[in-house]
Amino acid sequence: MMDRTTRPLVIVGAFAGSLVVGLVLMLWALGGLRNVAAPAAIGGPFQLTDQTGQTVTEKNLQGHPTLIFFGFTHCPDVCPTSLFEISEVLRAMGKDADRVNAYFISVDPERDTAAAMKDYLSSFDPHLKGLTGSPDAVAKVISDYRVYAKKVPLKDGDYTMDHTALIYLMDRNGKFVAPFNLKRTPEQAAEDLKHYL
Repeated sequence: MMDRTTRPLVIVGAFAGSLVVGLVLMLWALGGLRNVAAPAAIGGPFQLTDQTGQTVTEKNLQGHPTLIFFGFTHCPDVCPTSLFEISEVLRAMGKDADRVNAYFISVDPERDTAAAMKDYLSSFDPHLKGLTGSPDAVAKVISDYRVYAKKVPLKDGDYTMDHTALIYLMDRNGKFVAPFNLKRTPEQAAEDLKHYL
């Protein structure tokens, strides 16, 4: 049986231990420990085609920070909103936007041909490149970037796509840094992106 002086020490020790475990888990969940192993888990070699018919691979990420968003041209709201927000960040960067890669990678290669991507992206910043490819090539990049994408049939025989809606920030070496936060002014987001130039 514990005496009166030992019991408070045991309680304080248990509390401190749970606090440390909780802090480590919270840092990991928020990305504070992302340099431990996470960067290697996202990304990898790929070969896709942009909206002009040019081949784009992971080597194109080298030397520039890169924003990558996965979506599809028939997306009703999340994709156009995210691409508009990326366009606003690129506009806020001014001439520095020429030193950033920005890719919209299709999760719907069945409908998103290079021509469809070109037409769709004409409404957004010209720095944005749309990437598509064969179903196998797209499936590989979706898997390597840990993207969730699933075809969902609609009542009229058509379909939509459920997909991950985050923007990946890759560094100048093509390594994953963190999800890029667009919930701030374009100017603030542009300043953050400039740190990776």
